[in-house]
Amino acid sequence: MIELERVSKIFESEDGDAVVALSEISLSVARNEFVAIVGRSGCGKSTLLRLVDGLVAPTSGRVSIAGAAVTTPRRDCGIVFQAPTLLPWASVLENVLFPFRFFGGLDDQVRGRAQALLKLVGLNGFEKRKPRELSGGMQQRVAICRALVHDPEILLMDEPFGALDALTREEMSLELLRIWTERPKTIVFVTHSVPEAVLLADRVVVMSPRPGRIIDVIPVRLTRPRSFAQESLSEFQSCAQRIRGHILDRSVV
Repeated sequence: MIELERVSKIFESEDGDAVVALSEISLSVARNEFVAIVGRSGCGKSTLLRLVDGLVAPTSGRVSIAGAAVTTPRRDCGIVFQAPTLLPWASVLENVLFPFRFFGGLDDQVRGRAQALLKLVGLNGFEKRKPRELSGGMQQRVAICRALVHDPEILLMDEPFGALDALTREEMSLELLRIWTERPKTIVFVTHSVPEAVLLADRVVVMSPRPGRIIDVIPVRLTRPRSFAQESLSEFQSCAQRIRGHILDRSVV
């Protein structure tokens, strides 16, 4: 589904210095697979997502989706950031429908899909509320609905629960798993949380400090459906320990 072939990304600063964000990244993500990406701050995790979405172009290498090179932002990708970035003056429903200002085709069927998504995440009855009337977790649910409303095949998530308190973060992780189970998507999920990565993913990609390289790709063989009760299992602990070992290894550059 998603293919990165020896992808590198170099950013040029105003003073002429070059920052190598990613170096020689090769990764395949299968259709409807859930892949988590972890690593220290500044290792290029967010840049990798933007390359897949076509928001930035690689300096070298190739990014493709279903065999087609990614050169511009794609309608078949939805993206969720750490901050919900909702329009403060718009209602919940208007925020969810916002992508159709660009895509066009806003009709009763699309409105019905938006209503169904809001019901799916427990926000039916909140359609007319403004973002300021919602909790942080509720706002992030709206952002997820907005990313899903045009029914993309791929969902890219850049630390979407990073700003939430611990309990809400756990709740949202389980909610995402439920949504993914009911409406399968190819998901690439960036996080700093090792337990979150192990709970959610089929595979966890561990990246090195800048320049970002892939150190390891770790399969997670926990049975589904999953819950945080599985943290005590040996498979969970083994995966988490292996990931932390890579991240804490200062010799990895």
